Amino acid sequence: MYRFNSMQWRGGLAVLASLFAAGVYAATVSDVSKTGDQWLVAQVDAQKRVDALAEQGRDLANDYRTTLRETEGLKLYLQQLRAQLKSQQDEMVVIRQESSELERTNIEILPLMQRMLGSLEQFVQLDVPFLKEERVGRVARLNEMMPRADVTVSEKYRRIVEAYQIEMEYGRTIEAYRGKLGDKEVDFLRVGRVGLFYQTPDGAETGYWDREKKDWSAGGEYSEGVKEGLKVAKKQTSPNLLIVPVQAAASK
Repeated sequence: MYRFNSMQWRGGLAVLASLFAAGVYAATVSDVSKTGDQWLVAQVDAQKRVDALAEQGRDLANDYRTTLRETEGLKLYLQQLRAQLKSQQDEMVVIRQESSELERTNIEILPLMQRMLGSLEQFVQLDVPFLKEERVGRVARLNEMMPRADVTVSEKYRRIVEAYQIEMEYGRTIEAYRGKLGDKEVDFLRVGRVGLFYQTPDGAETGYWDREKKDWSAGGEYSEGVKEGLKVAKKQTSPNLLIVPVQAAASK
């Protein structure tokens, strides 16, 4: 039988120890390498999470700043709305006061306008009868307008005053127009309100309105004056001295 001596035995142990150490070392390096890789992966994942959280934080910060700006804008807008609302409320108070005053004014002005219209109607009936149909028709339309609800009080008043102004204008103008006198067609000459004359187109007949008689009177002696007056009124000749009868206003 082969026996190991002590030297061989120790050498074998040394070889075995070396082999064992080499195996352990190889195993340890492999584990360390594997652990290192896992750590690096974990670090990368962690960094990604940190970056994601940082990005989320920046987004939240931007949203917060945007919200703050919008909140400030809303505060200013609400302040403006409150100011507008206060102004509208004040204006409503003024409108209510004006409406109340207007109602009182309407109560007072409507009878006044009715009296004005009555006076105008009476004046036209008693005045020199020039453009009689036109003037009577104007007053009739005003009377028809007065009870209408679709015409404002201010518009009614404006039209009545306008009619007064037209009547006043007649007293400052000279006018010629053609119309009927009975069954005859004649040319009328109005000289303000002081004289109203007529003449047939052939000049054969001339007359004037007699205030005292309240009727037409013949006035052949004034035919040339009336003829010249008609030319002036029609702007066929320049204004000149007219010789026509003028009656004083009737006394009461």
